[in-house]
Amino acid sequence: MLSKNELKYIQSLCQKKQRTQDGLFLAEGPKLAMELLASDYQVEKVFATADWLAENRVNIDVTIVTEAELAKMSSLQTPNEVLLVCRQKKDIGEPIFKNRITLILDGLQDPGNMGTIIRIADWFGVYQIIASEDSVEFYNPKVIQSTMGSFIRVRCWYRDLSEILPTVNVPVYGALLKGRSVNKTENLKEGILVIGNESKGIRESILPYISTAITIPRIGLAESLNAAVATGIILSHLCAKES
Repeated sequence: MLSKNELKYIQSLCQKKQRTQDGLFLAEGPKLAMELLASDYQVEKVFATADWLAENRVNIDVTIVTEAELAKMSSLQTPNEVLLVCRQKKDIGEPIFKNRITLILDGLQDPGNMGTIIRIADWFGVYQIIASEDSVEFYNPKVIQSTMGSFIRVRCWYRDLSEILPTVNVPVYGALLKGRSVNKTENLKEGILVIGNESKGIRESILPYISTAITIPRIGLAESLNAAVATGIILSHLCAKES
């Protein structure tokens, strides 16, 4: 049975301050639930409807809740059968830049964009992201939901980019309005792709560290591309293709 204090606490985990303080995060929906329960993430609590529990066998205690109670706990407009409270991963080592592609996100603010970029990275086999310290939080509920489970496989660090970029010894590509056409860019076996803020792009202080500016040629009249869409297009050109 769900207590009032438990409900209040879960609602508080929708706030970054509480998530950071307690090292927890929320995940919702059957797909995310089953992926997390099969992963190496530590699941602290499971809250689910009786119908979900009847159809799913799990090796953890489940608190059965009504749809009305789930709606009060959920950050989604339409609650989806099951909600998990999970522990954040703190010790994930340090990023390694050799022999792999790394995404760097400079001031990305939109949770949906962040989550979609994580999902795109997973699709293209890019398993590490470094975000500037002012970027949206990896464990934001909207980020988690937008990844569709890909956050389980993609690691994310938050760093001062002006400190980390001078230390790398691989090519650094930047998505800019002017640069080499992505259509003429060779496949990349190791390197960094920098994606900038949704409205301001890559900040001036980062530009000196970019060795190759690349752009997506515009054919029509659209003023710009969504950051996640641009990331997908560029990675489709940079990532090694099957021969």
